[in-house]
This record gives sequence, structure tokens and C-alpha cells, in this order.
Amino acid sequence: MSYPKMMRISQHFDAPKLYDVADAVCEEMAKFPLSNRIKKGDSVAITVGSRGIANMALIVKTLVDEFKAHGAKPFVVPAMGSHGGGTAEGQRAIVERYGVTEDYIGAPIRATMEVVQVGRIEDGVPVYFDKFAYEADHVAVVARVKPHTDFSGDIESGLYKMMLIGLGKHRGARLYHQAFAHYSFDTIIRSVGQAVTEKCGILLGLAILENPNDETALVQAVAPEEFLEREKELLVLAKRWIPRLPFPQIDLLIIDQMGKDISGTGMDTNVIGRKDYMYPCKEEVFPKVTRIYVRDLTEETHGNATGIGIADYTHTRLVEKADFHITYINCLTGDNPKAAAIPLHYDTDKKVLDVALETIGYVRPEEARVIRIKNTLALKEIIVSEVYKPEMKDRDDLQTIEPPQEFEFDKNNDFLPF
Repeated sequence: MSYPKMMRISQHFDAPKLYDVADAVCEEMAKFPLSNRIKKGDSVAITVGSRGIANMALIVKTLVDEFKAHGAKPFVVPAMGSHGGGTAEGQRAIVERYGVTEDYIGAPIRATMEVVQVGRIEDGVPVYFDKFAYEADHVAVVARVKPHTDFSGDIESGLYKMMLIGLGKHRGARLYHQAFAHYSFDTIIRSVGQAVTEKCGILLGLAILENPNDETALVQAVAPEEFLEREKELLVLAKRWIPRLPFPQIDLLIIDQMGKDISGTGMDTNVIGRKDYMYPCKEEVFPKVTRIYVRDLTEETHGNATGIGIADYTHTRLVEKADFHITYINCLTGDNPKAAAIPLHYDTDKKVLDVALETIGYVRPEEARVIRIKNTLALKEIIVSEVYKPEMKDRDDLQTIEPPQEFEFDKNNDFLPF
């Protein structure tokens, strides 16, 4: 089979960046008169989720120092639904892998899967909350605000979702995802978020936004009563700053790695245009990607292959690395068994390429619009087929780094490293 020639290009994203993240956190905290809100000796639970957020350890350490300066006793709670295999030990290990260790932040990590029922929302759905966080005098909700991978609305991923799914732990996350089928994501997240704000000692939120280069762009302290309105405003910014693929039509998208550290669905559906897991996607959704091939899992995902069901093809290597016990727990908690479905898989990249290029429609393989990326966060440098050259004209955000060349394979008929 003839293959398209591929060239390496770079994308320029116009986005802000915080060069002194710790100083920015301190400035935001200074807006809150903590001395009027907390007493000496008060305990403060600080949430840390399961995503790979830039500068997360530094942000948490800075918060710990701020609370200590006011005489408080801060500690960290891993705030995640079923990640880490749905165990306290697994969830503690996740936050430690992000650099949030007791030695570094100077505070304890208290992990549990136990929850307290703090009430019910109007439709009778119970509201659950992390036991250690509930027993604390105050809770500081730390979360990245970004578009959700499954749901769309004024509020998606952020402070409210952290209170809902993260602090709801496995029991709450499972229940809420079941409830989404009947009451909608928007209804549940608003109702549960309001109940938690009123009953669970929420002191403040620290919203984090990242730029398209996976760098910290903004941190903002938010009072609990302002969570709803500020999240709406911040989500607009977050959507503007997500990394994007440079072309609207793609016959084959090759993704070198996926994982929970990259996105809740392993690969960001907002980037690849498959937010509803379907192809063809909605008319207004771009890019239009005909086939997706995922080659491997990140080391940091530790076998969790949640979201592999989005892909059309994968490498047998990924299937063999997957830990289906933790993958199934994650997907069932999210009430989405399809996310664990294994696509067609082959033991070499060349075999997948041959099969995939035969299933992209009435397009000659050598003229296929192919894009290869490392993952859906790393989009500054990508590899694209030569056919995109005409579309790059007059694009000052794109630059050719390496000229077009033939696909190259190693002795095992796999691609050369990215």
C-alpha cells in the first residue's frame, strides 16, 4: 500500500502564562480575609484530584503555607471518584505521583473511601461527601476549570464537579452518573453543588486554568457563594484556551498515548471531536475525524484504559498493558461501559495503518489526511500528511519543522519514536 508523505509542523498558540505561580496563588489568597474566616487550630481539607494539572504540587504547597500562616492545620484529601482502583491507597498513590507528598507540601494526606450522607436534593438523590473533608472545619476546593469530555453546559469540569464527583468519592460518583440519565448533568451538578456549599464547610475555591501548551495560565480564588457565576465565566476562557488540532477534516488521527493523566476519557474529546463517542459527529462539531488509532497508554495511567472505546483501532501492546479491573471500575462508576470497549487491534503499526487507510472512505491512501500527535495535551508539535500543505498557506500560526518524508518503520514494523 502507498502511504502519504508526512511532515513535522509546529503550532503557535496565543495564550497567557503565569511565570510565578506561587506568587499568583498568594495574591489571590490575599483577597480573602482568612483571619476573619478561620480560627487558630482550625483544620482545612484541601482537595487534589486525579488529573495531571501543571504546577499542582506547588499550588497545594503554597495553599498549605498560607493556611499555616493563619494558624490553621491544613491536610490534603484525594478527591476523585473511582480512580486508583477505588481504594484509599490507590488514590493516595495518585496524588503522590503528581508530587503532592507529605514531605513536599508539609501537611498530611488523609485518604479514605468513606463518605457521609449530608442530605438529599429535591429529586431524592442522596448527597455524599468525603468523611475526612466533612469532619474538617473548612474545605478548600482546588480544581482545574475546563470543558467536560462528555457533557456540555454553562458549568462543566471545575469547582462544582470537584464537590460532586471528587468529594462524592466512589459511592457518590457512581450514584450521580446514574442520576445523569434521568435528571441531566446540569440539574444534578447545580443541586448537589448547592447542597455541599451550604452544609460542608466550603471555605473557598481555587480555580486553575491552563493554556494550550499545558501551562498554568490563571489561578483565581472564589468565594463559595460565587462558584456558580464565576465558573460560567471561567469556562468561557477555558474553552478559548484548549489546545486544538489545526485542520477541520482528518481521515486518520494517530494518537501515540492516552491515559487518565491526560484526560478523564484518556484523550480529550473536545480536541478530537468525539464528545458523544459517535462518528459522524454533530454538524457543528470540529474537527471531523473519520478514524482514530491509539497506540499506547501513558505510564502514569497505570493500566487505566478508560476511553479506549472512543478509538476505532488500537495496538495490541495497549490491550496487553491495560488493567481491566481498574478500567471497568472507572467505566462502570461513570455509567459508561462503552468507554472500556476494545476496538480492533493489531500487533504492529504497519498492520493498523494498512487496515485504517482502507476504511476512510473514497480516498486514495497516499492522499489521506493523516495527523499524528503524542497525546491530546501535547499539540505544539505534530506530524501531518503532505496533503495539508495548501491549507497551511497564509497561516502564520503554523510552521514546517521537517519537510515531507516517507513513513518509516522499525524492525518490528512499528513507527519510529515521535
